Amino acid sequence: MNGDLKKHGNFSLNELLTTDLDSAKAFYGELLGWTFTETKNIYGAPYVVVHNGNNVVGGMMLKDGIVPDDVPSLWDTYISVDDVDASVKRVEKLGGEIILPPTDIPNLGWFCVIKDPQGASLNLITYTESQ
Repeated sequence: MNGDLKKHGNFSLNELLTTDLDSAKAFYGELLGWTFTETKNIYGAPYVVVHNGNNVVGGMMLKDGIVPDDVPSLWDTYISVDDVDASVKRVEKLGGEIILPPTDIPNLGWFCVIKDPQGASLNLITYTESQ
C-alpha cells in the first residue's frame, strides 16, 4: 500500500459489501481490469482482495451478517488515522457514534466503524507498520 494512503486523514481503502462475490468479481474485473486473490475476513468468511496491477486497491466481502438485511450492497470506505483509540474518543466528543469499537484486522491494522452526527458511516484505520 502506498505510504501516502496511510497518512492521517487520507482515504485509504474501499470495500464492497455485496450479496454475490462471483458476480462482483466478473463485473469489476471486466470493467476495470482488476484481478483478485481470495482469503478470509476477520469473521472467517470469504474475502476478496482487489488488485489493480501490483497495487491493492480494495476488498470485497459478502454483506450477510456484516450489515442489516435492509442495507443494499455498497462500497464502504476507510480513512487512515494516526491512532484509532484516540480518534474514537474524538468521535464521541464531536457528537458521532461508535458502531464497531476498535478491532484488530490481523496483518493489516486496528480499525473501527463510526457514524458522523448526520448519520453517514465509515471506517477509521491505523495500519500496522508492515503494511
